[in-house]
Amino acid sequence: MSLIEVKIPPMGESITSGVLAKWHVKEGDIVKKDQPLFELETDKITSEGTAESAGQVSLKVAAGTEVKIGQVVASINSEATAVAQSPSASAPSAAAKQAASDTSSPAVRRIATETGIDPNSVSGTGKAGRVTKGDILAVAETKPAAAPAPAAVVKAPVAAVPVGTRQTRKKMSPLRQKIAQRLVSAQHEAAMLTTFNEVDMSAVMALRTKYQDDFVKKNGFKLGFMSFFTKAVVHALREVPGVNAQIDGDSIIENHYYDIGIAVSTDKGLMVPVIRSCDTQSMAGIEAAIGDAAKRAREGKITLADFEGGVFTITNGGTFGSMLSTPIINPPQSAILGLHAINDRPVAVNGQVVIRPMMYLALSYDHRLVDGREAVTFLVKVKQAIEDPARLLLSL
Repeated sequence: MSLIEVKIPPMGESITSGVLAKWHVKEGDIVKKDQPLFELETDKITSEGTAESAGQVSLKVAAGTEVKIGQVVASINSEATAVAQSPSASAPSAAAKQAASDTSSPAVRRIATETGIDPNSVSGTGKAGRVTKGDILAVAETKPAAAPAPAAVVKAPVAAVPVGTRQTRKKMSPLRQKIAQRLVSAQHEAAMLTTFNEVDMSAVMALRTKYQDDFVKKNGFKLGFMSFFTKAVVHALREVPGVNAQIDGDSIIENHYYDIGIAVSTDKGLMVPVIRSCDTQSMAGIEAAIGDAAKRAREGKITLADFEGGVFTITNGGTFGSMLSTPIINPPQSAILGLHAINDRPVAVNGQVVIRPMMYLALSYDHRLVDGREAVTFLVKVKQAIEDPARLLLSL
């Protein structure tokens, strides 16, 4: 027997263990090469383990077990696939049985129906092994009387939560625990402050409407709002470089690159994959990168490297209907931009009250590093770029 061990793969130097949250296969299943086997939750990411070879799988740990990196959690018998795919030559094929049944006489088929005997299970004595009426009757005489069917048992429906239960308890996943620790740590270690502004989305919405069809035909996906805001943030970081910095001990590190984190909501918690070199990428490139990162995050296929090196984060609570919030910064970054729902509101334009699609913006920042003047200027630059997208082309 050729057994291949299924081990927990290395996830990065800082990750030594995790929880095997879910098996995608059952004991004894025949699996294909590269088929997903299990879901692993760590304090940083959720990822999938796949089969290195095809074969029959044998599970060694239960779902919900804490496992170490390198631990064997299953084995695959690679020879089982060949056995399963090579049935005995002496065994009659289903097609042959069906052909024999099709050639049975009407009398044989009638008696078979009355007695409940499958002609395919009877050894025929007729010409060419055909099952005869006598063959069926002979089997019927030796067949024991069928036991009466047991009375149907009606099972009560199982409720998701037992009736009368006021609370349920479950252990926090490693990822949720890490998120909780980081959020509390950020509030304790930074002098966080939030400043607000509002932006008229009319110009961006008009651009999307005008060019959406051409954009989709060329790229195969839609033009969203996030690429506009990502470009606007890059523009604002260039204008206010103090926001593109971080504190390291008693030093200030100013970044000269523009890798922007985009917050993605998953059923495991909030993740912030980083989109690289947003200053040099096109709008289509940014949209594609965001879509790919979000898909991999939700499918548990994202890697630790996808979260490293971001200088600024954008989070969009507006997708869930949030009107206003104060986002928490993502250390060691010094600021985060919160986007919110777009709502038609009356605003004053050139002395007239008009209805415009408006969005509130919230910039949370570390006041130890970023002054109020810089924070307000940063938001104004974002607002100007969104309300007049031509500024992004002209770097104004």
